Amino acid sequence: MVAVFNKELLSWYLITLKLKETVDAGIPTTSRSINFSGEENQQSYEPLQIDINGGSETIKEGPKSPESEWMITVRERLEVAQKDDVAGTWGKLCIYKVPQYLRDGEDKAYIPNIVSLGPYHHGKKRLRNMDRHKWRAFHQILKRGNQDAKLYIDSIKELEERARACYEGQITISSNEFVEMMVLDGCFALELFRGAAEGFSELGYSRCDPVFAMRGSMHSIQRDMIMLENQIPLFILDRLLGLQFGQPDQKGLVAKLALRFFDPLMPTDEPLTKSHRSKMKSSRGYDVSSAFDPLSDQSYLHCLHVFRQSLLSRGPQMEPRRWIKRWSHSNRVADKRRTQLIHCVTELKEAGMKFKKRKTDRFWDIKFENGVLKIPRLLIHDGTKSLFLNLIAFEQSHLDCGNEITSYVIFMDNLINSPEDVGYLHYSGIFEHWLGSDADVADLFNRLCQEVVFDINNSYLSELSEKVNQFYNHRWNSWRATLIHNYFSNPWAIISFFAAVILLILTATQTVYGVYGYYRPPAS
Repeated sequence: MVAVFNKELLSWYLITLKLKETVDAGIPTTSRSINFSGEENQQSYEPLQIDINGGSETIKEGPKSPESEWMITVRERLEVAQKDDVAGTWGKLCIYKVPQYLRDGEDKAYIPNIVSLGPYHHGKKRLRNMDRHKWRAFHQILKRGNQDAKLYIDSIKELEERARACYEGQITISSNEFVEMMVLDGCFALELFRGAAEGFSELGYSRCDPVFAMRGSMHSIQRDMIMLENQIPLFILDRLLGLQFGQPDQKGLVAKLALRFFDPLMPTDEPLTKSHRSKMKSSRGYDVSSAFDPLSDQSYLHCLHVFRQSLLSRGPQMEPRRWIKRWSHSNRVADKRRTQLIHCVTELKEAGMKFKKRKTDRFWDIKFENGVLKIPRLLIHDGTKSLFLNLIAFEQSHLDCGNEITSYVIFMDNLINSPEDVGYLHYSGIFEHWLGSDADVADLFNRLCQEVVFDINNSYLSELSEKVNQFYNHRWNSWRATLIHNYFSNPWAIISFFAAVILLILTATQTVYGVYGYYRPPAS
């Protein structure tokens, strides 16, 4: 009970109470709750008694305000943050969402067009047409092995928590739906892998099958399946393939099949040799213990990781990157203008540098000797841009990953400033492209690394770039480059230069004869 002996104080109190009721009226709160039996429960009210000059008056107070919805949301988000911050959670992450700073204007390169694998693009309307083909693949596997679906569901269920940890952010898909998705997507991918190596007819598919046949759509499917956001953990694929062969714990075979399937996407026109392919054959179609496995000592994460390791593991290993201890803001930059490693082809050519194709299938293995820059042949097609962008995104996201592909692309970007640069590399046999024009190729490379964060000193090509720049900056080479650029840039400039030289020689000759005649006049 509140005793009030001052009428002025009582007036202020009533005004305050009225303001409180006005504010509360503007906040949406439920004054009634309905239980599951359908009965309405009134909220409890506590009476407020006011004693005015000894007399008491009872005023009914409003309902007690529950904890604000805002604070409830804060507490829920803190609980999610606590779960995310569990020790070891981030260490298992390997399938990333492409950072926004990379995907601006390039969404098509990261978003699948035909088929979705994994949770990031699962259930999107334009990708649902492939779902019935995923069920067909699962059915074909069960029929071929005379197996029950429960075997696959129960086995993948054991790996659900480990698989969820591979994806970034909170995956809101229910447990049953997630396991079903892993089984269907994984079986679909494995059927494509095996079909590309064995032949789809050997697996029981019709020659006219709309998906499981070597048709025109296969290239688009390959491009979708190599995207960073469209990956399935490799241990899931290993388990699914092992169940088919009765060896659930086998490893390594899926990596070999994936390399065979994605071989057409290789940025070189050197395919797998027949001897390599023959080593993959066995009574079952493959030899698990085959010597052909350039990634035998690697810890596989997913197919994109396998593909990248394959690119870097063909032939002798790449030299380790030189880690620079000195660190400053000028080293690690996102500004493309400050990642200039070398000059463009036109400028280097004017400085006397020559370009030559290097005969190797390791497209990244660039050499510089005696003023000759030797670059392996690069095949550029309509899937090259998406491939390089996803490889770069993986290198930018994964901590235990080098930056070899990013280094190569930035090096080539520095070399190419114009269609003329592309044309000269094509003339030298270094570039082979299936795009519309040289300008399209130049635009492709100039857009690949616009927003990439890159340390120019932390590159396997930094030492080579330094040698190239030394050659370019040599005084004689620099003079020659200036001479060529200023006086030999077009035929008229060349004619004018030689005319000026001849005129200068004639003038000098005339002067010499004049002086000579003055001091030694002819005998009379």
